Amino acid sequence: MNKKIRAAVIGVGYLGKFHAEKYFKIDNSELVAVCDLNREQGEEIAKKFEAKYIANYEELVGLVDAVTIASTTSSHYKIAKFFLENNVHVHVEKPMTTTSQQGQELCEIAESNKLKLQVGHVERFNPALVKAREKLAKPLFIECHRLAPFNSRGADVNVILDLMIHDLDVVLSLVKSPIKEVKATGTHVLMSTLDIANARVEFESGAVANITASRVSQTAQRKFRVFQEDQYLSIDFGSGQVQLYTKEGELKDESKLPIKKEEWNLEKSDALLAETEAFLDAIINDKPCLVSGEDGVRALQLAEQIIQQI
Repeated sequence: MNKKIRAAVIGVGYLGKFHAEKYFKIDNSELVAVCDLNREQGEEIAKKFEAKYIANYEELVGLVDAVTIASTTSSHYKIAKFFLENNVHVHVEKPMTTTSQQGQELCEIAESNKLKLQVGHVERFNPALVKAREKLAKPLFIECHRLAPFNSRGADVNVILDLMIHDLDVVLSLVKSPIKEVKATGTHVLMSTLDIANARVEFESGAVANITASRVSQTAQRKFRVFQEDQYLSIDFGSGQVQLYTKEGELKDESKLPIKKEEWNLEKSDALLAETEAFLDAIINDKPCLVSGEDGVRALQLAEQIIQQI
């Protein structure tokens, strides 16, 4: 199968406009149209990337093979369901829906209609994580800190669905084990929903993840630390810096620890571009999505457990 995938982006606000740009740049895709409730904004993006502006997304049926949904979280389910029921492949931003039950329904429709459903957990395409995966065999303890200054974008959901869900997805992709117990705490600061949260997730394998997210921090931070037998790995998702400490031999002299340090700084590549290319590749070559609808549901189920605990 060698053809251009006709694509559209639903919601071209802060993030959606970048999705439109990626489709415009990629050789095997054609950006047919963009949709947005804000006509002025939609027309501006459409003109910039040589596409049509369409106010009503339902008019896209028959014109496109695939869509990216980057509208508000509360609208994801309705829009994604519409396109899946009308034989259009769907790439939906995270969180894929507001509830895991809605997400599961979308997965079932996609499977029934033999369509691709990819969820926009873009951190999976971060080169720092891609490189670090080569070193991760059996994580025992994971610590995540995702802190950001307040931004009204994404504030229609709590901080767990807005920010923490990135790390929930990454943790679940690394620890292949059922969840044993979840403990969590959190509070609201600026919004009526949670703005700061911490969760401790224990897995049946014995692995533990301690995850913190805040959207009222003075500075941004996206750090991920993994401990496994004889190794400690530190990832800075923001800078692309990766550090690996490996125990070599036994401790004989406290002044000389038997630890080898490796450090590398990966050039910041375009993770969103890689994510879009992966979605198109899954469609063209009929391959499983790298971040599937089922992955999105699992992250949502864990998010719901954390919210329930708080």
